[in-house]
Amino acid sequence: MMMNSEYLRELAVLVGLVSIQLVVAVYGVLTSRVMALGLSPYVLIIYGSFATFLFYSPLAFIFERKKWPSKLGMKLLGQFVLISFGGVTVSQWLLLTGLNKTSPAVAAAMPNLSPGLIFIMSWIFRFEKVNLKCWYSRTKILGTLLCIIGAILMSFLHASASKSISTSPTDAASAIDNDKIIGTLCLMSAVIIFSSLVVLQAAILAEFPAPISICAVTAFIGSVLIAILQLIQEHNLEITSPFIGTGKLILFALLGGIVGGGCNSFGSWAMKAKGPVFVSTFSPIGTVFSVTISAVTLGDIIALGSLAA
Repeated sequence: MMMNSEYLRELAVLVGLVSIQLVVAVYGVLTSRVMALGLSPYVLIIYGSFATFLFYSPLAFIFERKKWPSKLGMKLLGQFVLISFGGVTVSQWLLLTGLNKTSPAVAAAMPNLSPGLIFIMSWIFRFEKVNLKCWYSRTKILGTLLCIIGAILMSFLHASASKSISTSPTDAASAIDNDKIIGTLCLMSAVIIFSSLVVLQAAILAEFPAPISICAVTAFIGSVLIAILQLIQEHNLEITSPFIGTGKLILFALLGGIVGGGCNSFGSWAMKAKGPVFVSTFSPIGTVFSVTISAVTLGDIIALGSLAA
């Protein structure tokens, strides 16, 4: 009976992590289409994060309130703010900006850096045990290097290939689009920040094993921080769009926030069960999903750089 229970648990983790990659790929393609209409990334993050908070805070109260600490210490509060600022505010803004300047395929390719970065950070902070004399550990290190190099190289190849298709032979010297380079750098920065926070989240889960609560709290703090950032940068808090009806915008943000929050909560649970490195190794599957969906729905051309890493 214990064997069956363990098998089902392992199967649930595998199916769930693959499903998350499919959901993220679909959401990335939809978001790219919405932002192409002129919608600000700020609006998406504010609505989506607040929707995540509204939906998951009651669930956190029902299922996890017994796990809440009797007193919120400054250390835990600081960790929440750090995850919110980096994971919700900065990394999402960089991710959406990069998505707007590149394509869903490139945006899905960049997270292929995560397994390598998370492995290195987990090694440094002793979440992952590495024995340099063991062939298994050496293979993981080699795979990490190939993962990082491959994700960077193939993303730039995708940017170059996309531009070359639309330029004449005389423009070959200027085939690389500056916008796509900036977008790729934004995506790389988002992945580096996100990878760092995954390791931090793994440390928090060891002391505070309540993934739904963490998701709800960080979403609320993140929505407040991104609103403040918009006020500072644009001197205006814009929460509507002239290009999309308010009803459709709220519906899209609600769906994105609820589904995204569910993915984050499940990912946190899987991380606690299997570790951050195991969870991050599913990122390349998202690239395949994203490239396929982009080709079918948006007519994107599948080139050499499309299947990054």
